[in-house]
Amino acid sequence: MDCLFCSIIKGDIPSTKVYEDETVYAFKDINPMAPVHVLIIPKVHLSSINDVTPENSAVIAHIYEVAAKLAKELGICESGYRVVSNCGKDAGQTVFHLHFHLLGGKALKVEMC
Repeated sequence: MDCLFCSIIKGDIPSTKVYEDETVYAFKDINPMAPVHVLIIPKVHLSSINDVTPENSAVIAHIYEVAAKLAKELGICESGYRVVSNCGKDAGQTVFHLHFHLLGGKALKVEMC
């Protein structure tokens, strides 16, 4: 399997790490869409939300715990932030390793389908 995010987790591709534990890795997005734009990814390879099962769903809860922790540490907790995960090509997913975007630091546009 040739996965960009798996390579980042292994350290084969450089990234600007902001958090790591035994379950997740978080790093700054190289093309930020907001002043704060961090990607939070599980260390286990899951292609998308479609791969979440009862056996591995605890990692999703942990990702949201990490998002809240990082929002506080990065100073966007009070002003507000967004956590987004795209699922599939039509939704805009370009890297097929489950990941969550933590965005904040400015007023974000509200775009609904």
